[in-house]
Amino acid sequence: MHFDFSEDQRRLQDELRRMLGAISTPAEVRRVLEGTACHSAASWRALADIGALGLALPEALGGAGMGRLELCLLAEEAGRALAAVPLLGTTYLAAELLLHAASPALQAQYLPRIAAGTAILTAAIDQHGQHAGPTPAPLLAAHTLTAQLDAVADGMLAEAIIVLAGDALVLVDLAGPGVQRCPRASLDPTRPLAQIACTAAPAQVLCPAGGRAIAARISDGAAVLLAFEQVGGAEKALYAARDHALERRAFGRVIGGFQAVRHKLADIYIAVELARAHAYYGAWALATNAPELPRAAAAARVAATDAYTLAAEESLHLHGGIGFTWEMDCHLHLRRARWLGQILGTRHYWEERLAAALIAEAGQEEAA
Repeated sequence: MHFDFSEDQRRLQDELRRMLGAISTPAEVRRVLEGTACHSAASWRALADIGALGLALPEALGGAGMGRLELCLLAEEAGRALAAVPLLGTTYLAAELLLHAASPALQAQYLPRIAAGTAILTAAIDQHGQHAGPTPAPLLAAHTLTAQLDAVADGMLAEAIIVLAGDALVLVDLAGPGVQRCPRASLDPTRPLAQIACTAAPAQVLCPAGGRAIAARISDGAAVLLAFEQVGGAEKALYAARDHALERRAFGRVIGGFQAVRHKLADIYIAVELARAHAYYGAWALATNAPELPRAAAAARVAATDAYTLAAEESLHLHGGIGFTWEMDCHLHLRRARWLGQILGTRHYWEERLAAALIAEAGQEEAA
């Protein structure tokens, strides 16, 4: 197996990095963070203009006709640039659900607009225990949906949401009757959350049965893409710390010359490269629709969450006292690392998924 990207894919990645580096600047991210906007419209528009939002969509539906590997590279560069854009709800979840479960008519209605950047959607597909507590599960009856959905990514921006209700996948117009939504506090306001209440809201059924299996596969794919975001952000935080350590002087020498600082940077580097290896394995499983995808997604999420959390925390520490100030960008990575570590299932959830997969494989090997 060859776990790497082609030269053409690397050129695409370079272009994405160049474009996002020029548009998704710290100033642009802070503009969203401080409440001036709900997302970076400039970054979203730029991604649409170069065809990045439709990388994995068919050309007949306005996409670029590429694949999930290219989508992984988009996720990595979005994470590196701290892009304040609704990729999770729209590109990783809703577009994939429409592609795998919707009718041709619904696909033609939404997917070209998603690729063009004129439609923002989201999804709540309940694969991570959101409704395990007192909140009732979504209920579909007579083509209406009743549901209480909490902490929905991009929920305040989206025009529609795809919900898993029992074994059915349904689409609800968030501007329609029976729908109420309000913002939820988010540790990273550049990636806002919403609470959405549907009370007998009209719903279009994407698939009446088999939705849970589709949702599980799409959820695992989104987990791999989030792992790439985490790897991109972790690498950016690592090199920001390295650059500071090569400039900051103490006791007559740059602090990067001290062994303790070197060891910290080495630890971060090892964690990032380990996470990258798992993310690449997840990318292969996602691109080939391999049966190993659930295990690969779980491993990628655990390793990438650990790497980004470590990189963000230690980068802040290595910047010293100035790292704790609002003027520095360290807190932007710490916020994003914490947000990504909780959305779409916590580290503990994915760790349990990974352990269960490994135990099941061990049992199969013993039986064989």
